[in-house]
Order: sequence, then C-alpha cells, then structure tokens
Amino acid sequence: MDSEFEHQLQKLRDKIGSKTPHQQQHAAMLLAVEETITEQKAAVEPASYFAALLTLMEQQSGSGSNALSNAIIFLLSVVLPHVSASMLRAKFTTMMAVLSQSLDLASADVALLRSVISCLETVLLAQDASSWRQPIAQGTLRSLMQLSTDSKPKIRKRAQEAVSSLLSRPPPPTAIHPAAHIASRFVLEMLANAKADPQAAMHTLQLVKQTEMLWPADEFEGLCAALMQLPRLNTPYVATLAFQALETVFASAGESLDEDQFRDLLISVIDLKPNSSDSATSEAWLNIIQKGYIAYAQISAEACFQSLPDLIDLVLPDIELGKSSTRDAATRCVWALIRECIPDSKLGSDGVQAIIKVLAGGLSYRYRESWALVFLLIAALFQRLGKFAHPSMDAVAKEVANMRMEPEFQFKDEADAVLGAAIRAVGPQVFLEILPLNLDGGQSQDNVGRAWLLPLMKSHIRNAPLGYFVLTMLPLADKLSVQSQQFVSQNRELEAKIYNALSQQVWALLSGFCNVPVDILDSFTVGFAERLANEILEVPATRSAICGALQTLLTAVHALAHTESANGPITQQQALAAEMHLARFAPDYLAQLFNVFALSPGNGRGYLMDTITAFLAVITPGEVNATFAKVCAMLDQALKSHKPPTAAELTERYLEAHPPPTAHTMTDLAIVMAPYLDTEHAQMLVRAAFVLANQSEDAMLQKKGYKALSRLAAQSAESPARQLIESVMTEQLIPMLIESAGSVGAGSRRDRLMLISALARNLADDQLHFIPAMLSEAIMGTKEANERARNVAFETLLVMGQRMGQGGVIHMATVGGDTGMAAEQDANIVEFFKMTAAGLAAQTPHMVSATIAAISRTLFEFHEQLDVQFIIELMSTVLMFVVNNNREISKSSLGFVKVIAVVLPKDVLLPHLDEIVPSICKWSHEYKNQMRLKCRHILDRLARRLGLDAVAKAMPEEHQKLIINMRKREQRLQHAKENGGAQQSTNGDSAQAKTVAAAATAAGKKSFGSAFEDIIYGSESEFEDSEDEQPGGMKKRNDRAKKNKGGRQVESGDATRAGAWIKEDTDGPLDFLDRSAFTHFSTIDPAMAATAKARRACSEPKVRNGKFVFDDEEEDERKAKAAAKAAAEAVQDGASVPDASEDYYLQSLTSKEGFYRTANQKIKFHKRKAGDSDEEMGIASDNEGGVPKPSMAKKGKGNAGTVYGREFRSKKAQGDVKRGNVDPYAYVPLNPKTMKKGAIAIKGNSKKDKRTRGMKG
Repeated sequence: MDSEFEHQLQKLRDKIGSKTPHQQQHAAMLLAVEETITEQKAAVEPASYFAALLTLMEQQSGSGSNALSNAIIFLLSVVLPHVSASMLRAKFTTMMAVLSQSLDLASADVALLRSVISCLETVLLAQDASSWRQPIAQGTLRSLMQLSTDSKPKIRKRAQEAVSSLLSRPPPPTAIHPAAHIASRFVLEMLANAKADPQAAMHTLQLVKQTEMLWPADEFEGLCAALMQLPRLNTPYVATLAFQALETVFASAGESLDEDQFRDLLISVIDLKPNSSDSATSEAWLNIIQKGYIAYAQISAEACFQSLPDLIDLVLPDIELGKSSTRDAATRCVWALIRECIPDSKLGSDGVQAIIKVLAGGLSYRYRESWALVFLLIAALFQRLGKFAHPSMDAVAKEVANMRMEPEFQFKDEADAVLGAAIRAVGPQVFLEILPLNLDGGQSQDNVGRAWLLPLMKSHIRNAPLGYFVLTMLPLADKLSVQSQQFVSQNRELEAKIYNALSQQVWALLSGFCNVPVDILDSFTVGFAERLANEILEVPATRSAICGALQTLLTAVHALAHTESANGPITQQQALAAEMHLARFAPDYLAQLFNVFALSPGNGRGYLMDTITAFLAVITPGEVNATFAKVCAMLDQALKSHKPPTAAELTERYLEAHPPPTAHTMTDLAIVMAPYLDTEHAQMLVRAAFVLANQSEDAMLQKKGYKALSRLAAQSAESPARQLIESVMTEQLIPMLIESAGSVGAGSRRDRLMLISALARNLADDQLHFIPAMLSEAIMGTKEANERARNVAFETLLVMGQRMGQGGVIHMATVGGDTGMAAEQDANIVEFFKMTAAGLAAQTPHMVSATIAAISRTLFEFHEQLDVQFIIELMSTVLMFVVNNNREISKSSLGFVKVIAVVLPKDVLLPHLDEIVPSICKWSHEYKNQMRLKCRHILDRLARRLGLDAVAKAMPEEHQKLIINMRKREQRLQHAKENGGAQQSTNGDSAQAKTVAAAATAAGKKSFGSAFEDIIYGSESEFEDSEDEQPGGMKKRNDRAKKNKGGRQVESGDATRAGAWIKEDTDGPLDFLDRSAFTHFSTIDPAMAATAKARRACSEPKVRNGKFVFDDEEEDERKAKAAAKAAAEAVQDGASVPDASEDYYLQSLTSKEGFYRTANQKIKFHKRKAGDSDEEMGIASDNEGGVPKPSMAKKGKGNAGTVYGREFRSKKAQGDVKRGNVDPYAYVPLNPKTMKKGAIAIKGNSKKDKRTRGMKG
C-alpha cells in the first residue's frame, strides 16, 4: 500500500480520541471499514476501501442518516485519489448517481459539499472523452460551475479549483476539452448579466482567470468581446479581473484566432487603456499588452514590429506617471517588447529608428524620477540591436555619457550599465569613435576628456579583436607612459602619477581583449608576444594585468578547444588552432615567468603561479616533463646549501620585500607541475616530497612536501601520479606518515591532514590499519587554531568513517607495531565510533574536548547507520562530561547535546530528559564564553521538539525560573505573531515585501554554512532572542533607539513626488537652457535636508583642545533670546540691523571659498567639505556672541590666539571658575621651550614677588 495513503489513514485513526464529533465519526467509520475488510480477508489496498465505502454509501442512500453519509463521503474523498482510473471509469455511473444526491445546496453543509466536490473532481478526471459526452457528466460539470459562483467562499473556492483542474486537463488525445463548449456558454451567460449581478460576474472572472485551457475557436471571439465590455461598466474591481482573465485567455489566442482577428482584439485592448493612477487595472492591462504582443509576434512578426513604436510611445508615460508597481510593470512590458518583438531581419530598419526616438525622449527632465528605469530599457535596446546599434544609437550614447559626467548626477551606476551595454553591442573600437577618450591633454568644450571610461570598458569588453589593442591602445599606453616620465623629469609628481595611472588603466583593458578574440592567429604575433614578455620582466606595475590577460586567453581557448559547443564566438577547430599557436610561445613564457617568480616576494606572486598553470595546460607532456627535470635538478642543488630561515627572515616586513629561498621557489614550481607528470617524473617528485616532509627544522619546506604528496594523491584514478601513490602507499607512504607523526610542525598540519584524507578515501582492505593509526591526529586537528585546518580535520574524520562503513578487516597488530593486540578487527561504523571514543580516557582536557567534538560531528553524519542502543550508551558516556568543571570540556559537551537534541528521534530523547536537563542547568548561571546563552538555546531546542511541559518535569526545582522565563518568551512570541498577522492584513504590500526580504536574507544565510555549523553555533534568531536577557529596561531603550534611529517615518507615495526644488548657486542665476541644469534640481526639500544634516552634526561630539565639548541646549537658547532682544531694541532705537546676506566678512569665514589671515598676515583658504562644522574647521566662536575668529592653533607652537581657562568660566554666575570643578591651572599647557631654568618666573610664586608683598604689607 502507498506510504502516503497509509499516512493519511493513520492521521484519521488518531482522531478517534478527538473532542470534535465529526472527527470522531470519521475515525470510527474508518475503523469499521477496516474491520470489515479484515473479516472478509480482502487485500488491504485502496480498491478494498473503495468497494466497502461504495457499498455503505448505497445502503445509506435512503436511510436519511446525514452523519453516516457525511463520514462515508469524506472517507471517499481520501480514498478515491489512490484508486486506479480503470476502476473509476467502471463505477462512473454508480458514483454519479450516489454523489448527485448530496449536491442539494439547501440541506447540505459546507464540509459535506467540499467532500462531494473532491469526489466528483477525482472521478471526472479519470474519465475518457466518450464518458464526457454522457449527459450525467455534462450535468455534473454544470453543477460544479454553478457552485463556483456560490456566495459561500469555501464552497466557491473548492468548486473553482475543481473546475479549473478539469478543464485544464483534457482527456487524451484531445487538445480541447470535450466540455469546453459548456464552460464557454456558462461564462458568456454569466458575463452577459454582469450589470445586473456583478457579484456572480466577479466570481466567474476569477474562474476564467485561474483556468488555463484552450477555448473553442467558434466561441473565442465572443468570449473576448464579452471580457472587453466589462471595463466599460466603471466598476474598478470588475475591470481588473476582466484584464486578468484576458491575460489568461491570451495563452490560447494564437491557436484560436487568425492574424486579422488577433490584430483587432489587440486594438480593442489598447483602446481600453486605464488611467495610470489606477495601479491594479494598469498592471493587468500592461500584462495583457505584454503577453498579447509576444503572441502576436509569433503569428505575424512583420505586422507586430510595425506597430511597436506607437505602442512603446503609449506605454512609456506609465513609467513617468504611474505608481511604483505600475512603473515596474510598464518597464517589464517595454523590456519584453524590445527583446521579443523585434525580428532579426529588422534590426537596421526605420522602425528601429522610431523606437530609438521614443526611448530617447525618456532622457528628458520630464522622466527625471524614472531615469533608472529608462536607462534599463536603453540598455536592453543596445543588447537587442548589437552591432546594428551603430550609428542609430550614437546620439543616445553621447547623451547618456554627458549626463553621466555631471558632478551631481544621481544615476551614475545606471548610466554605466547603459554604456557597458553599448560597449558589448558595438565593440570598443566603434564605441571609442563615438566617445573618444581624449587623453592627449588638449581639452576644450568640444574635446572633453573621458578617462573615466577606462575602468568601465575593462568590465564590458568581450570577443573584441585583439588587433585593435595592438594597433591603437598599446601605442596610447606607451604615449601616456612617456608623458609620465617627462613629468617626473620636470619634478611634476602629481601629473606624473596621473599619467602613469592612465597608462596602467589602458594596460588593464588587455584582459577584456583577450577574452576569446576572433583574430588570435593574426594579432598574437611574435613581436606582440615579445613585448608582453618584456613588460612582465621589466615593468612590475603592469605585470599583474598582463598575466591576468594571458591567463584569461589561455583558459578560454583551452576550454573551447576541448568542448563541443556551437554557441561560442569561435568554433572548436578554430580554438584548437589557436591553442596550438599559443603553445609555441609557452616555453619562452614559462622560462620568463619562472625567473620573475623566483625574484618576486612570496606574498605577491600568486597571479604568477596561476599564469604558469595556464601555460602548463596547453604545452605538450614532453615539454612539461623536461621542464620538471630541470626544476628538480635546481631543487636538489638548492637543498644542499639550504639553511632554515631565521626569525628575522620570517617576519611579514621581510617577506614583503624579499623573495623566498630558492628551495621554496623550486618546490612550488614542482608542485604546480604535478598533475601533468608521467610515472617516471612523478616518482622523482615523490622522492623529493619524502625528503621535504622530514625537514622538521624548516616548517615551510615540510608543509610543501606534504602538499606535493596530497596533490599527487588527489589526481584521478587513471592518472600516472595516482597509480604511483597507490603502489608506494603500503611500503613507503603509510609507514612514513606513521613515523613522522611526532615531528609535524604547526603550519604543516593542514596539508598533512589533506594527504591523510586523500589516502583514506581509497584505502584497500589490507591498508585499513592506516585509519586507527591516524585517527588521533585527525581528532586533535579539530582543535586547531586555523579554521581551514579544522575544516580539513572534520572532513578527514568523515572520510575515515565512510571508509570504515564500507567494511573490511583491520590488522591491529600493524598499528604502532604492537603485536600484543588482537590480530584482526572487523571494520564498521560502530568500531569507528569505539576507536574515536577511546580519546575520552585521555589525560589532557584538550584531547578530551577534541574527542567530544569529533564524536559530535561524526554522530551528526552517521546517526542513521547506528543502532539506537549504541547511541544511548554513547550519549550517556558523553553526558558525564557536561558537568565537568573544565570549561573546554563542558563547552564541547554542550555542542554534543545540541546535536543529539536535533538528530535523535523523540522517542529516544524523551526518556533521557531527566539526565540531560539537570546536567545542562549547571552552566545556566555562567556568563563566561556565553555558557548561559548556550544552555538556554539547548533548552529551547528541547522544548520545541519535546514540548515545554516535558522539559519542565525534568527541570530541577532550583531552576524552575528558567521555565517561567521560557513560558513568558513563548507567550510574547505568540502575541508578536498575532500582532504581525493583523498588521500584515492592514499593510499588505509593505508586510509582504518585508517578509520576502527576510526570507531571502534567511535563505542566503542558511546556504552559507553547513547544517552541522547551524546546529553547533546556532541561528541568528536565537541570538536575537537573547535581548530578553538584558537587565532592567535596556531592551526597551534599545527598541526606542532602533525606532528613532532613522528619524521620521514618511510613507512613500505619489504625494512625495509632487514637489521639486531648485538648488541655487551663489555664482549667478541658474541657466535653464544649460544641459547640466537638471543637476541643480532636487525632489528633497533643502530645509529638511539641512535639518537632518544639523541633527547629524549635533549628534557627534566636538573636540576642542584635545577634549570633548558637548553643546548646552539651555545656554544656546538663552543666547538666541538675548540676540533677538538686542535686535528688537536696535530696531526700536532706529538703528539698522545688518542683513545676514550682506555680512561679507562672515561669509568669508563660513562659506565654501572662505579664507582667513594668520598671525603673519598670510591668507589661508578653508579646506571645507560638505557637512564640516566650525569646530572641525578650526573656527572658534566668542562666548559673548562676537564674530567668529579663525583659530591660530598650530601643532608645536604656542597658541597665541587662545585664551586659556575660558572653558572654566561660569555660564550663569558672575564668578570666573565653575563651582565643583577642578582647578583651572591644572589645564594650562606648558611649553617645554619656556620651562628652562631661569627662563620664566610665574607671577605670584617667585621669591621676589613674595618679598614685595611682605614689604607692602
């Protein structure tokens, strides 16, 4: 019997104890039917249930017992989907006769009708075309369609789903459902009475909307006409549903209408264009236009293309005037029209010119708020036209570039996307003819420099001819470099750096030109290859760019040469010829790269290694082996004179300035050639790696030795290197690893573990003793400080477990050479866990903690392969370490508890709660290492799986407060969900957007780590819940801070788009005829922006004389009132109050171009930036409200313009010192130059002053 069917029946059986009467009735009826089947000794299968229920239904047809009939029909709705179609066709008449009696709307309840509808749907879906011609089938469909317009929503929804399912799945082999005529007549009848009964018409439209079927051709036109009349009823919701129904109907329009009928239908739809302010109707209309014209393009591409310019011109205003959702729908519509409705034969026609003219109008200031969407459409048009975009769209590209160059333009990223699409479409050569770089320095109004295009071109050059770079861009780079050298000779460092940077940016374009160029054979000449080699050797600044370009070229050509694909820019034969052409230069390049690699510092030569790897992939194996032999010879010679580096030579500063030793360099080169070696040369590398692995004095050489062996072991089974490793594994490699376990350096452990993992994956049956010999090392690796080493250690444990699970025999006497152990031991996953658990008896807490971590990881992976009793024993053993006083051990033990709380079955976990919960509670009050938080998370997991009541029973009495806290948090969470649901129903769109964003964020975070890490380290939601643990009202204050962090909350709508402001310039009036005038317009109120800016400035503490200064709001308010009072008195006395706009001295101090004079009367200009305050600019204000004066404070000199002690003056009292503050003289800075002996005598403290005061007294 089907497992799904059995699961459904089991759920029904469990309802026998339900408090709901009808659920008890369903369960009792099921048990009675099963008892009958058992007594009759029939097969327990859906057919037996169906026969028994059908017999009961026939017996109850005249009895009038509604409860029994309801239970029987409900069980039939569960059983029928699992009954064969042939049986349903055989019992069709009987089923229809029985079920039709229950379709009495007056007496039947909702639950019964839903069950009856489900039964009818299942039975009708099983019928063939001949059965649908019977009156009983057609009458049943009419009844279902009548129910689809019922006033009861549950019945209506279920009937609509049934009808949609029936009509969307016609019986084979027919394409149109035999009952399609009945459905179309019913729909036409209901829509004809839409004005009298709009409610029924709305329900009918919902049915049509969700029914994807082929409508009859003779009634399709009438259906479309009826749908077209509904928007004219001026009922918004009916109009929206009508457009949505039309969208569904258009799926079959291509097969039901000819070209003329389709055109007339589209014209009728266009005439019904709604107002842009009606977002719901506009979106539905735009979707109809999009799908309709795409279908029209498949019928008549020529006619569709001719009407495209006018259609885009009609839709484009919705991008300007509509709401946000309408603008997005209009953008999608135009984008789809551009991509699907422009045929390839018309890419250079006049119709395209008309489309370009329409879209170019979107660059006007009228569309300023929708420029991002307009740029998206222009980029799509560039991509569609390709090379035909030139010269049609040259003016558009220039316009976008001019807008992009405006300093305050807000859509630079979108403009860059348009220009990038233009580069990909027309190529860099044509693009630079349209928008030249003009880097020669002779710039004028018509010759604008566009150096900003260089980084943009780097990201968008694809399949461009390499010859253009050789003939045009390379001379430009040389010219810029020569100009830079001339500036250096003239001591003009700034200009030299600029031109040098421009030269390097031109060289950076080489990577794009090397991305599968079409002229490799013609352009990659001997002269160009020599030039690149010389640049690599002599110019370090361009070395990385050239190496990256060569790597791109070699990798792409190699991939195309060994892949059969017809969609590439070049064919496979051309790629093979290009690979052979590049292989001729490979030996010379490798020699040059080897020299540069040997002379480069170790931290900055990774790109050189990648380039060497790319060249090794294209040369012949013989050349690789010959090169490897030379490298090995140099390595042997270097090892003879090699000395381990000193501590000074291992510092980061030394490594950044000096190349590594020769032995290190030759080893790296030998390792990179390992995948391409034959058996003879691979054996040379193995011997060298054995020597390097024993270099305990030089940890770096030891690491490289293990890396070489792991690289050989990781090759495919057919490779000579892998076969060599298998041949020496038993006799040489495994003994070497076992003997050298005690002399492994800390930096070599990761590569050694990678080698162990690669070897353990393919161990033979006579080599399984390698696992217990290396197991302790893998366990200790789980506690490494390096994260990558820990990950490799865990991976090694899993590989060992998988190999042990495959079976075999372990020769235990071979492990460590101990002959007293048992001769043989069966290999299985249980034995692997026993070996791992032996580490729990270690003497050091570090080993015990590592063992528990290893058991946790392996148990998470292999718990399904273990016996439950063994897991219980293992759990009981590890739980003893939870209460250990050593925090390292207990922390790992809590991680183990987290794992078992998730992976173990509930019936296994529940009996051991009395053992788990008390052990956890020991650390529930420990704050170090977040122990308390970890304990609470484990209790939360247990409560979610087993129920809070079960956890509360196991909780000790002294920790019952934790249960109270957990109940409160659960109640708060429930209230938050309820409130969130209510808010979502009120603010549907915003809540849905937040939900989608949160789901996307959660999905992204979930996919980042592994499932085991999610269990051990917890999810983000758990740490968010920890806010409840904050003492006092901290959480409430945090909530208020979060609420007020963003300032005022403004609802986004059309009202915010109504106004615009002009940012005036002090240089003169704004020229509205200037093309750059749009950059002076803003949709944000400058006053609000200034207020927000002041608020941000006030929130930051100011620094004066090395101390924080905080504003006193009461003092500022007092000063403002005093100033206002003085101004009012001056006005009353007839004095003139100076206008702030004419206070030129104040403007000279506070404006962007202001200046001040130093003590030597030199003019200094302010280096003021946007948002800088006066304190940041060194302007100090007098407390009496005088004119601000520039501060003369300079580092290392006396502050002549500063009055010391002013900060201690009282603001409210008449005294000179604040009460309760420190003595002011403690803050008088003393100049070391004046502190020499006899240089100064402080008045009042010298002996002479004291004698003078005594004489006067």
